[in-house]
Amino acid sequence: MKATKPDTLAGWGRVATARQTLLRPNDRNLPLAAIDHGTLLPYGLGRSYGDVALNDGGHALLTRGLDRFIAFDAVNGLLQAEAGVTLDEVLEIVVPRGWFPAVTPGTRFVTLGGALANDVHGKNHHVAGCFSAHVTRFELLRSDGERRLCLPDDPWFQASAGGLGLTGLITWLEIRLQRVDNPWVTVETTKFGNLDEYFELDQASAAKWPYTVAWIDCAARGPALGRGIYLAGKHAPPETSPPAFRRSRLDVPCMPPFSLVNTPVLRAFNFLYYRLPRRRQGSSHYEPFFYPLDHVRNWNRIYGPRGFHQYQFVVPHDGARAALGEVLARVAASGQGSFLAVLKTFGNLRSPAMLSFPRPGVTLALDFPNRGAATKSLFTTLDGIVRQAGGALYPAKDACMRGDDFRRAYPAWESFQSYVDPCFSSDFWRRVSQRE
Repeated sequence: MKATKPDTLAGWGRVATARQTLLRPNDRNLPLAAIDHGTLLPYGLGRSYGDVALNDGGHALLTRGLDRFIAFDAVNGLLQAEAGVTLDEVLEIVVPRGWFPAVTPGTRFVTLGGALANDVHGKNHHVAGCFSAHVTRFELLRSDGERRLCLPDDPWFQASAGGLGLTGLITWLEIRLQRVDNPWVTVETTKFGNLDEYFELDQASAAKWPYTVAWIDCAARGPALGRGIYLAGKHAPPETSPPAFRRSRLDVPCMPPFSLVNTPVLRAFNFLYYRLPRRRQGSSHYEPFFYPLDHVRNWNRIYGPRGFHQYQFVVPHDGARAALGEVLARVAASGQGSFLAVLKTFGNLRSPAMLSFPRPGVTLALDFPNRGAATKSLFTTLDGIVRQAGGALYPAKDACMRGDDFRRAYPAWESFQSYVDPCFSSDFWRRVSQRE
């Protein structure tokens, strides 16, 4: 494992950056490189939005070199692969054989190790829980050379799943897949006029559809506050035969000198997108349904050199309507609305992970162009609403969370500390774990 000269890594939002020495492990059987200064942290495809995968002044373990498939049981749907294998590579292998990930996030461009370290969730949380619930075992490599085979009832499993890469390097993992008949999804699309209609629709749909999610027009106000488009889906039956699917090759080839996302554009987009004619029911290939943004490579560049923040939170069911209404009203009044506003209701399936984000309640994710002090001021206001509602912010999307908010929302953090590898750290962890 050779070290290269320090280089700058960034989160997907391009707001948080770090200068790190790059290490490229490519053999899971070798120990970690000995370092004489700083600390280590795994780095996959860089799709965490903020600083959770950054370690300024330290060393980045670039895990894409651990990219081998180890075993695949096509009868029982068990896949064993190294941690640097991407979800995209998994899909290419398993979908033609009648299998699909039990839980998938909103992009296929993540590594399996990163998916486990962040304990990602998908549109089916209310029926399938988090990613870690479908991991049967994995290997954890510690900086002292110790190797641990972690099983779901093991505290090391519970610390490392959702452990943000801090307990050591996950070298390989085994996941349990779900059976599908083809690559198609049956989709039902419903327009709703405000937040009250969302909750009524979601309550009726969740029992019938394994995948549910909504887009919100966060520029709407008054009686239309929280209006949006509700998507419900399920894997299509065997007889489904839609037209042939062709993957889009769109790209944002370079970064514009300024953000292409501004208030007039946001309001116009939201207004038009809400009114766009849509089929009530139909079939979709799995890619545009599960990964709608992946058809535009490097889409994060549209926000220009200042980048963007994603703000995602969850609030408990009790009081969720009031908290979401206040958040959306504040966002609309600020003029800093998002055209990527995603609303989802989490189920009651608890994750085995100590620091897992999903919990019973409602989650909202919003993208904001980075406007410096104005954006941080808005976040301070939103943080107060989430705090009062007893909610939590999502570390994988965060670059601004206060330490006291993290420690309140993740009470297992103190127990988790004892599993942190002494040679591993991150900008995020230093920010939220140290008391002011």
